[in-house]
Amino acid sequence: MTTMPAVQASGLVKKFGDLRAVDHIDLEVRTGEIFGVLGPNGAGKTTTLKMLATLLSIDGGRAEIFGVDVAAEAHRVRQLIGVTGQYASVDEDLSGAENLWLFGRLQGLSSKDARATARRLLDQFGLGEAADRRIAEFSGGMRRRLDLAASLITRPPLIFLDEPTTGLDPRTRGQMWDTIRGLVDDGCTVLLTTQYLDEADQLADRVCVIDQGRKVAEGTPDALKSQVGDSTLQLELAPGADPVRAREVVWRVLGAEPATTPESGRLNVPLDVADRAADVLIALREAAVDIASVSVAKPTLDEVFFALTGHGAVPDQSPTSPAETAETAGTADDHHVMEVA
Repeated sequence: MTTMPAVQASGLVKKFGDLRAVDHIDLEVRTGEIFGVLGPNGAGKTTTLKMLATLLSIDGGRAEIFGVDVAAEAHRVRQLIGVTGQYASVDEDLSGAENLWLFGRLQGLSSKDARATARRLLDQFGLGEAADRRIAEFSGGMRRRLDLAASLITRPPLIFLDEPTTGLDPRTRGQMWDTIRGLVDDGCTVLLTTQYLDEADQLADRVCVIDQGRKVAEGTPDALKSQVGDSTLQLELAPGADPVRAREVVWRVLGAEPATTPESGRLNVPLDVADRAADVLIALREAAVDIASVSVAKPTLDEVFFALTGHGAVPDQSPTSPAETAETAGTADDHHVMEVA
């Protein structure tokens, strides 16, 4: 494993009119790791990935892939990377084997080698039995696996995965996670974007948090969680309990403002020492604030994101903002551009 970074970027900027979608972002992805870029819709994740993958021009800053300048030597960069976009980019009327054979031929393989590579990848991704089925008959998870297989035809050392599990059910997401871990075991480096906090927590060796085009934090998931506290007291108030009074009690005891995660609606109270949970519970009882349930757990990346940005990781799914339009436009076609480049 070389000491040269797989990705080295400094001061990346991308503007769409008056919108600065990416605002002076620095990244370093080490060879052999899974690096997660985490943020809500419209944060700048996909735009950053597209610049690194030569799909968008770089308006400011500099980026290198294994020491190769992205802006000056785009053709060489494309030989070093594979890209899987947010949506499966395959021909519905062809079978799985025919799709991969076609991608192989477009990338310069002989017909015989393209056929052999297609069969190998189909078996590797658990699609061997469905090799001759039309893509129209594939499930969403099968399409995503085939799309990922297509980006590996030339066995590139660096894989870009743009929200690889979007729209998948929990079981299929778990299968994709195993597949991504397997890529690294086989010698690949993976840079993935995601808005799923648990996905970044499960997969990434290191995480970069992006919000409104800016990088707000970077580190291992555990290191980022430690910024919130060693433990978190999770409180669910009983029906009729006064949440404002509960917050006042927590602030008086700990001097900390509890966060509310969108998924659970519970109060999450950061604790420097787990024993302080008892002090909070006693004070709530004395203040006649009834509790329905209580637990003490390690902080989550959701709490980290809230602490860093003041809002949850997925605050609004409405696809109407200019930032989100810039993030998602042309995603499906871009995958094909990378495959045939």
